[in-house]
Amino acid sequence: MDLFIEGDPIADTKAPEGPIETRWDRRRFEAKLVNPANRRKMTVIVVGTGLAGGSAAATLAEQGYQVKSYCYQDSPRRAHSIAAQGGINAAKNYRNDGDSVHRLFYDTVKGGDFRSRESNVHRLAEVSVNIIDQCVAQGVPFAREYGGLLDTRSFGGAQVQRTFYARGQTGQQLLLGAYQALERQIGLGNVEMNARHEMLELIIVDGKARGIVVRDLVTGEITTEMADAVVLASGGYGNVFYLSTNAKGCNVTATWRAHRKGAYFANPCYTQIHPTCIPVSGDHQSKLTLMSESLRNDGRVWVPKAKDDDRNPKDIPEDERDYYLERIYPSFGNLVPRDIASRAAKNVCDSGRGVGPTKLGVYLDFADAINRLGRKAIEAKYGNLFEMYERITGEDPYEVPMRIYPAVHYTMGGLWVDYDLQSSIPGLFVIGEANFSDHGANRLGASALMQGLADGYFVLPSTIANYLAAGPFDKVEASHPAVVEARADVEDRIQRLLAVNGDRTVDSFHRELGQIMWEHCGMERSEAGLRKAIDEIRALREQFWQRVRVPGDGEGLNQSLEKAGRVADFFELAELMCIDALHREESCGGHFRAEHQTPDGEAQRDDEHFAYVAAWEYTGTGESSVLHKEDLKFEYVHPTQRSYK
Repeated sequence: MDLFIEGDPIADTKAPEGPIETRWDRRRFEAKLVNPANRRKMTVIVVGTGLAGGSAAATLAEQGYQVKSYCYQDSPRRAHSIAAQGGINAAKNYRNDGDSVHRLFYDTVKGGDFRSRESNVHRLAEVSVNIIDQCVAQGVPFAREYGGLLDTRSFGGAQVQRTFYARGQTGQQLLLGAYQALERQIGLGNVEMNARHEMLELIIVDGKARGIVVRDLVTGEITTEMADAVVLASGGYGNVFYLSTNAKGCNVTATWRAHRKGAYFANPCYTQIHPTCIPVSGDHQSKLTLMSESLRNDGRVWVPKAKDDDRNPKDIPEDERDYYLERIYPSFGNLVPRDIASRAAKNVCDSGRGVGPTKLGVYLDFADAINRLGRKAIEAKYGNLFEMYERITGEDPYEVPMRIYPAVHYTMGGLWVDYDLQSSIPGLFVIGEANFSDHGANRLGASALMQGLADGYFVLPSTIANYLAAGPFDKVEASHPAVVEARADVEDRIQRLLAVNGDRTVDSFHRELGQIMWEHCGMERSEAGLRKAIDEIRALREQFWQRVRVPGDGEGLNQSLEKAGRVADFFELAELMCIDALHREESCGGHFRAEHQTPDGEAQRDDEHFAYVAAWEYTGTGESSVLHKEDLKFEYVHPTQRSYK
């Protein structure tokens, strides 16, 4: 059987032509509006309460729409956005170091290895300036300089200091700002908040997204919820690898259910490996811990020059250390983008110069910075991160270098959306990490928070109105055949999982799937490895449906049942990720094919044949997926061999 067939091309018809600097303003002016009286008659469902979902729900409610918000956590403020540490980018040029909207636009397109849309990225750079003002007005406690101005620092892939931060807790502080805005609207009765509810199906009526099927994770009750439009802000799918920096609850189910109903899934093979994570310590681990990329501002990355050098790092003299990022990439040094730094760490460890018990680690050393700036200055910048590292490893990073190694962190792929952030299903909008739109093949650090808040506060509230202006739509009752069918599908799936009653735990399958994905679709991919992975995934998926054991029933709290449904979706996603990686015969950003590299080991793109978005259409498990190509046009940042040397 062919792995895929090629379908009709797809295009983004919503982005205006003409000068890129005015496209967003022109699109907002051309878009239809909904008057305040009509907004009160309309309902929007928002799935997810992270930075994208929380800010979108709060903003839509403030505009007058009736909003229903859903999250599987016990509180909106437990969304995974809270774990982001290092900062948020914005082109405000407070440092007067040459930054601008155009430079942020350029850095982001280049950092994504020329696999993102210019229109979307330029809009993101424009809106970034407003995000900081919005968050300061909410009381977000950004770090400030002695004179009271907001402080900034550098992040990978940029030679300017544009990253605003709140120590190592930026995600938490930004999320609390969005959470307060959301809670205000909940208090006013404009948002109906439904925590501990998981979306298990998308409801489509007459070709439009009109609602979702959710399960109350405490009582087990399954309900159908209707609206005039649905917004997915459910995050990324990095947990397909089992070990990742994501919270254990992060999953792909919301977007995968939409994909099965017809929403195209774009660029699933583009997953980001973060270079600054605490190395794996053993088979007992169920997740990994991220150390912020901001640490690379002052920490120097190195390994011993000699293989298998087991000496205490303090006993290794300077002339026997290889500061390999500074050596290979003198222009950017330790602040090269994440994909570059990750592959470089893998290469030195593969050469036998890794450190730590597993030899899968490199040093991140702050000795020079402490000598230069003093311990108090480092504590002020990174104190909570240093404390977290010591609690996990038992080592004091003020005294000995941190040990780090790359790990799965973020997913650039996601549901395909147009310039309005609408998926291929009318009425289904997708924002934040759940869509594919802004980062190309590699996300620059501190841009995830920027995209989430840009989508939620500024972009979606403008573009969704263009769709809703045709409403209010006819009311859909729970008795509608499409609603009944969607609910029945959910109930049947739950019963099918419970009925297997096998001899293996859900986690055992998830761990084995993750090992397959990390080995063959992780930092490096090859044709042979990807084909092997597809065969192994299919065999393991078949075994899952024959041997998985889900104790208990569906009538109440059952976390094994929750995980089983999510892992079942991960199996299908994993196969598509490998197919996407196999079909893309080039290396770009986070997608590194061993067969396609330059003589010095860098990613070798093929712009002639692969300068497109790969948007996949679901045709059924066991059937060939359909590939729709969206050609990428570069008018302002012309693709070149990406160099940070």
